[in-house]
Amino acid sequence: TTTLAFKFRHGVIVAVDSRASAGNYIDSKEANKVIEINPYLLGTMSGSAADCQYWERLLAKECRLYKLRNKERISVSAASKLLSNMMCAYRGMGLSMGSMICGWDKKGPGLYYVDDNGTRFSGQMFSTGCGNSYAYGVVDSGYREDMTVEEAYELGRRGIAHATHRDAYSGGVVNMYHMQEDGWIKVCKEDVSELIHKYRKNVL
Repeated sequence: TTTLAFKFRHGVIVAVDSRASAGNYIDSKEANKVIEINPYLLGTMSGSAADCQYWERLLAKECRLYKLRNKERISVSAASKLLSNMMCAYRGMGLSMGSMICGWDKKGPGLYYVDDNGTRFSGQMFSTGCGNSYAYGVVDSGYREDMTVEEAYELGRRGIAHATHRDAYSGGVVNMYHMQEDGWIKVCKEDVSELIHKYRKNVL
C-alpha cells in the first residue's frame, strides 16, 4: 500500500494505489483506499483493510450525527480527534490502521494523520503504507505551496506511480481526489504501468 496526501494553496490532494495484499499474495488490484466520509471529508486506508473500513464508516456515522445535532458540519480537526479517541480506547488490542483525514471547513483545508495507537498529527504532507518512503522521495523534491492545480495533480500521480514501481506491495491504479472549498472531486483513475512507461520515455 502507498497513500499520499498534501496541502497546497488550492486545497488538498489525496492519491492512493489500489493493490490489496494478504501476506505475499495479491488479493485485489481494484481496492479503493479512499473512504468518502461525507462531501467535505475523506479518509485513506493503510494497514488492515477491515479495521480501516470499519472505523472510518463509524466515523462517518458520528459525523452525520454531529451535523444533525449541531446544524453544522463537523470540522476536520474534530473528525480526526473523534477517530483518534476511538483508537485510544482499543490501543494494544491488535488493530492495524494508518489513516489520513482530509477535508475543508471554516478554517480552510485540513490534513491529519491518525494511527491505531491514537496518534494524531496535523501537517502539510503525509504518506503511509510500505511504499511511503518512495512517495516521500518524489513529493519532497517537487512540492511547493504555490503549485498550480495541474502541477499538484502531476506530483500526486508521480509520487504513487514511482512508489508502486519500487514497492512489491503497491500497484494497480492511481486513484486521486482533490479536496476543494465546495467539496471533493475525483480527479483520475490511471494505470500505474502506463504512467511508469510515460515517465521512463521522458527520461530517455
